[in-house]
Parts: sequence; C-alpha cells; structure tokens
Amino acid sequence: MKSAIQVAAPPEKPLLVYDGDCGFCKLWIHRWQCVTGERIDYLPSQDPQIAERFPEIPRAVFDSSVQLIEPDGSVHSGAEAIFQSLAHNRDFHWLLDIYQVFPLFAHFTEWAYRLVARHRTFFSWVTKMFWGRHVERPSYVLMRRAFLSCLGIIYLVAFVSLWVQIGGLIGSNGIVPVRQTMEVVKKEADDARIGWGRYFRVPTLCWLNSSDSFLNLQCAAGTVLAVLLIAGIAPAPCLFLLWLIYLSLCTVSDPFLGFQWDVLLLETGLLAIFLAPPQGLPRRPAREAPPSRIAIWLLRWLLFKLMFRSGCVKLTSGDPTWRDLTALNYHFETQPLPTWIGWYAHQLPALVHHSDTIVMFVIEIGIPFLIFLPRRPRQLACLAFLALQFFILLTGNYCFFNLLTMVLCLTLLDDAALQKCLPARWCSSPGADAVGKLPSLEMVRRSLMVPLVVAVLITSAVQFAGMFHRHVWVPGKAHRVNTWLAPLRSFNGYGLFQVMTTSRPEIIVEGSNDGVNWQAYEFKYKAGDLKRRPAFVEPHQPRLDWQMWFAALGDYRQNPWFLNFCVRLLQGSPQVLALLEENPFPNAPPKYIRAVLYDYHFTDRATRRKTGEWWTRTPEGNYLPPVSLSTGPGGQSGVPAFP
Repeated sequence: MKSAIQVAAPPEKPLLVYDGDCGFCKLWIHRWQCVTGERIDYLPSQDPQIAERFPEIPRAVFDSSVQLIEPDGSVHSGAEAIFQSLAHNRDFHWLLDIYQVFPLFAHFTEWAYRLVARHRTFFSWVTKMFWGRHVERPSYVLMRRAFLSCLGIIYLVAFVSLWVQIGGLIGSNGIVPVRQTMEVVKKEADDARIGWGRYFRVPTLCWLNSSDSFLNLQCAAGTVLAVLLIAGIAPAPCLFLLWLIYLSLCTVSDPFLGFQWDVLLLETGLLAIFLAPPQGLPRRPAREAPPSRIAIWLLRWLLFKLMFRSGCVKLTSGDPTWRDLTALNYHFETQPLPTWIGWYAHQLPALVHHSDTIVMFVIEIGIPFLIFLPRRPRQLACLAFLALQFFILLTGNYCFFNLLTMVLCLTLLDDAALQKCLPARWCSSPGADAVGKLPSLEMVRRSLMVPLVVAVLITSAVQFAGMFHRHVWVPGKAHRVNTWLAPLRSFNGYGLFQVMTTSRPEIIVEGSNDGVNWQAYEFKYKAGDLKRRPAFVEPHQPRLDWQMWFAALGDYRQNPWFLNFCVRLLQGSPQVLALLEENPFPNAPPKYIRAVLYDYHFTDRATRRKTGEWWTRTPEGNYLPPVSLSTGPGGQSGVPAFP
C-alpha cells in the first residue's frame, strides 16, 4: 500500500528495495527484474547507501515488506509496490488496474502478501516445488524453434503420405473424384443462389482447378513449404500457406481426410501462424523476438481441450465398457490398424487392462489441469502426456496423431528445460536487440489475435456445452458463430474412442469372372490374411484401409464411396489398385465384385505357436452382394448392377 512517507532525495528512476538476507525474496526479485528490465533499479535493504539516502524510512519498514521509491519521492509498500513495479512493463499493467479499481482485490492481495511474509520458509519450499531452480520469467524462443521445426515435419509427413494416395482416392480415376465433387458443389450453390459465400462454405483451391495435376501440385507445394518451415525460412507465410492447402484438400477429400488428426493439424497450424516469428529465423537465437504469450496459451488450451475432452466423452457417452473399466479388454483387438505389440498387449491379464484404463483416465481428465500451473507441474503434465501417447503409438497405427500431440506438449516446456537436450548453438537467450520495429504484416497478424481468441473461446464453450449436453447453457449466437466457423475445420471439439467397439467386423472384397470362384483382394495393412503380422505403418496413414474399418461398422448403403470403390475395381483403375497390396486379376478386371463380412479376433499364444496365425475369423454373411458393371446410355459402363 502507498506509504505516507515522502523521501527528500528521490532516485532518478523507480527503486525497489528488498530484504537481501531472504532467499525467497531474492528468488522473486530475480523474476521481477526479468519482467521490468532496466526500467527499475533493485537494491537490498542491507546496502549501506539505503540508510544514507532514505533516512525517512525506518529499518523496520524495510524488514516488513518491499518498498518501491518513485522519482517523485512517494513510497509504495507490499503488494501495491509489486504491482506498481510490474506495471512498468505494459504487458502487466492490467494487474495494477485491477488493484486500483477493485478494493476487494487490493485487500486480498495485501492480506496474501502479509501471510507470505510471515511464512517465508514455507513459501520458499512451495516456490522451489512449483518452479524449481528457474523462478525467473521463462523464455520460449527455443521452444518455438523446436515446435515449428517439429510441426514442419508433421506437415511433411501429412502431405507426402497423402500425395502417394491422392490419385486413387480423389483423382479423376479415383474412388471419389474431386471433379465430380466440385460439380455437385457448384450446382448446389447455383440452385441456392449463393454468390461469393460459396467460397467460404467450401474453402478449397479446387474452385480454380480440379484436375489431377492440380491435386498433385497442391501436395507438391505442401511438401516444399513443409521443408522450408523445417529450415526456418519465412515460417509465418509458410504456415499460412500450409494451413490453406491442407484445408483445401481436406474440404474436397471427404470421407478420406475427415479424421480427428486432420482437423487437429489444421487447428494447430492455424494457431502456429501467430506463434511464428515475423521474419525468418535468424542464425543467432539471441536476435529472435520473443514469441507471443497469447499464442502459447492458445496452443496449451488446444492441448487441454484435446486431452480433457478425450477423457470426458468416454464417461459422458454412457458406454458401459469405459465405466466398468473393461474397454481395453477389446481396444487392442478392435482398433482400426493394430500393431504386433498391440497383439501382445491384448494378451495381458484383465487386471492390467483395468489398471491401465484408470491410469488413462487420470492422465486425460486430471493431469490436463496441471497445464495452468507453474513450470514444474506443467513439466509433469508433459511427461504424462508423452508417456500416454508413446504407449498408444506402440500398440496402434494412428497416422501422425500421436506425434502431433507430442509436438503440442512442447508448449508446456520453457527454454530452461529444453537447453538440456537441444544443441548448444541453439541455447542462447534473446538479446536486448531482439525486438525491433515490427513489419506491417506483423501488425496485421497482431490485430487478428483478438478475433482469434474470441473465436476460440466461443467455439470451446459450445463444444464443452455439447459434451455435457443440457447441463451447460450457451447463447444461441455462440452456436451460430460455431456453425459459421465450421467450414474452416480449425476450431474443433475432440473425443477419441467415445464408444468402444467390442467386436471387429472386417470386410473382405472378392472378385470373380464366373460368379462361382472368388479371389480376395489383399489390402496393404488392414486385417485380411490370418498369418500376416500386424505391422507398423505410422506416421503414414493408408486412408482406404482406415475407411474400410469404419465401413464395416455399417453397411454399403451408408457408405456410397464403397460402391464407387467396387466400380473402380470392376474398371481396373490403376490408381485405385495401387492402394492395394495385391491384385488377383492382373491381366483384366473381374466381371463381378462382392464383399464378405467376417468377425475377426486375435489368436491366443497357444494358437499362434501352433498355426502361425495372428487372427482367427468366422463368416458373418455378405456385406455387399455380387455386383457387375451395367451398360448405360451411349454404351458407357460404370453403374453397379446386382445380377
């Protein structure tokens, strides 16, 4: 609080006097020095010149609390002295505003200050427990550099993985040709008399061109931009273009690019635009401008939302396997693309599965709240998340999802933590000349930060309200904002394995020339051959194999793309056949295609030792009855017909 004391010989700039014999005080003074820089001088009260320069202030006052002596001779004590000091950094002026406007806050902070002052030994221990040895304001320059480089690697994986499949998925001879998709979209927009709004409702570069060469060009551009991002060349523009191109491809690639990791990459990529430095990364980290704290917290919020919602939806869904802790009894066997380690995990005793489920719930529901605490609890959260993602990565193939989540975990670490594992040439602190005149584009980016934060808060409120159903009320306008932003696929709710599948229906596609003798098409990675060992394929995602898993949970009427897939097999499309491991009709396509449904299970140890089989299966009937190509008007073929 402001003292009635007035010094006769005030300092030229504000001076904060503290107890130099108190280790707790010295820890926090060091942090405040990092915040205020050279705007404020700091001296211990034990310094002889203090008594000489300020005889008006009794020694007992210095011993009771910190004193801020202003150039006008006024003196502030306690919590007010701290807020007045921090206010010399514009980023922290809001604390002083709250102190001055709300008397209740002022009284509470002064009471808290006196409480801490009386129990310095205890709070010194608390400080070391929560902050460790580094109480100073953390730097995130090294974190940003590592985060952006790793995000570049994820983008590189995503584009290269898609590039090798895109012709068979959405090319002109693919399963869902983008040209036909765009024709339908244009017709619907024309019928609804939607003008320029069509480009926001369907945000894709394919409005310009929907040819195969343009699809390949987008993948090639994404690959090059990802390499530039890894190298640190113009990261902000690269991130914007990467987000735009991946959004363009996701928009026209349903159902193959609608997975949660695809939208997670889009949301991460959009937020990363605001984290990136305004210019290319210089060779000397000491010359880098510090990253935006708001951008860091938005990325942390994304990680919180991802983990916390993933845990909560399992309980709010009402699925009995999550509530009675038996979900892992089925998970390793029924997940889309298990690994061979997943086979061994499935053999573990039920008690281990139940214990792992409890640990998973603790990590996904309890640990995320550590994100909002000081550095040591955040580091604990980082380790817990990394351990969970590593275990999932070992037992199942989830594209780049686990790696991307691990990259998000980097935002929980500061430079002091990363210095222990990064190259020495990276490990230098930002210099005084790090912040210079902001480029005009950077000013634009900063001006967009406010609407971005508002959009994240509104969409998050809607998503959490939806997760808890009617227990939370959200205004209708918030729902409209959420709907309006939906086409951007960058403000998402998450919730993996909301309902656990307890069986594994598997589709086996077969062809025949006579309708009697049938030969199976073997996919590259999904379950088929009983003796083929489940493989590691991540971070690549065989998107057709994945989609076959979802198709098996319904029927072919709910998956029109599956009929298109069968048409391409009957036509012998080279692009679609390239997505498969083996074509049993190398000379000419078959006359008939059918799909048979089987119930697959992992074998046990004894069976695998005896037969060498990883899977066992029992037939469940036809998924799709035999179909052939009928001849349409003008002699054109391509319509599946049931014989």
